[in-house]
Amino acid sequence: MLWILNAIGALVGVWALLLPHEFHASFPGLGFGAWVAADGPFNEHLLRDVGALYLALVGAGIVAALNRRADAGVAVGVAWLVFSVPHLAYHAAHLQGLPPLDAIGQPIALAATIVLAVPLVVPPRSRSNRTASIRTTQPEQETIR
Repeated sequence: MLWILNAIGALVGVWALLLPHEFHASFPGLGFGAWVAADGPFNEHLLRDVGALYLALVGAGIVAALNRRADAGVAVGVAWLVFSVPHLAYHAAHLQGLPPLDAIGQPIALAATIVLAVPLVVPPRSRSNRTASIRTTQPEQETIR
């Protein structure tokens, strides 16, 4: 889950940070309309900040994925949810005037990061529940899924 979120965040983050004019004019591409441009005039500062935010999530996600600790994955999952839930809520409330494909695609695309983040915040099952026959003298740290 972390690596998928990292890939999404890296794509959006690099594009918005390094090419804000192109991001504003054509995001998300792939035959959809310009979702960002439809919401107002170009604002380079805002777009570069959004790109940096996505890359900050990616940075934390890479650290969590490489450490393979459940608590790190939970923290990154919470960060994605804190960002993604209000992001989806805003766009869901502002779908009027979008072409039908965009009005369907936008909420689905924005909900994807929520769907991917939720499993990260669910506490992992303890090892004793998974394999009661294995006993160790030292407790093991849970790893992320």
